[in-house]
Amino acid sequence: MTVQEHTRQARDFLAASDREFASGDHLQAAEKLYGAASHAVIAVAKQRGWGHRTHRETKNVTSRLAEETGDLFMFSGFVVAEKFHKHFFHNEMEDYEREADRPFVHQFVNRLLELVSAQ
Repeated sequence: MTVQEHTRQARDFLAASDREFASGDHLQAAEKLYGAASHAVIAVAKQRGWGHRTHRETKNVTSRLAEETGDLFMFSGFVVAEKFHKHFFHNEMEDYEREADRPFVHQFVNRLLELVSAQ
């Protein structure tokens, strides 16, 4: 996939996640929210020529971005997104956690996509 395709997929997954949360399917919504974050990270990594093939490499991208930008949210936003990925498999987030954390993942994805469009 190209940088643009990953960017589009991130946006599509964000929108799908919102629809699925609204319909009550919080497990599928959680996985799509994590998918949006992952595709946004991959878009930035591809654009910069950084490795992104494994989960470890993807997480390392967020650490590098935090260093590059001086913004620790570039790392912690992905950590919050990972909670949704884990929730998909284990159904362990409470309603209030999902509602409190969703906006952080949205913000994280949007900030990454701004980095892509700024290049």
